[in-house]
Amino acid sequence: MLKSVMSILFITLAVLFLVLLFLFKDSMNNLISAKMKEQAGTSVVKGISQYADSAFNYTKNGESYHITFLEFGATGCSSCRMMEKVMEKVRLAYPSEIKVQFLNVLKPVNQDMMKYYGIAVIPTQVLLDITGKEVFRHTGYFSFDDLNKEFQKINSK
Repeated sequence: MLKSVMSILFITLAVLFLVLLFLFKDSMNNLISAKMKEQAGTSVVKGISQYADSAFNYTKNGESYHITFLEFGATGCSSCRMMEKVMEKVRLAYPSEIKVQFLNVLKPVNQDMMKYYGIAVIPTQVLLDITGKEVFRHTGYFSFDDLNKEFQKINSK
């Protein structure tokens, strides 16, 4: 009797824990992202900040783009592979308006960008406005239609 009550109690607590994790996943992701940014260090922040300003601030660098779409992922991730199709649709639909950049977080060259933007989970999409300022972030698969809505919001500002 005691053994079955303990089993039911354990299963109930485990399910409750999983439900709470699901409900608070965005808050936890934001907390972890903030911690990742803190760990970047001043030299990484300064270097990537300068790079981002020169590469993604289209008011300064004269490129025709209005939005930057940064996709942080990895080649072995199934959701990341699904995002490849979305990135291609964006490239085709907005060839001169939106700069699409995939950053494979497994490559050492992209580790500082990952720290700078506080990427804790992949895939993560980061949208930057015409000045290179982050204006939107999403974690997980994000459809072309949903991205398109975000592009329209950014362009209407």
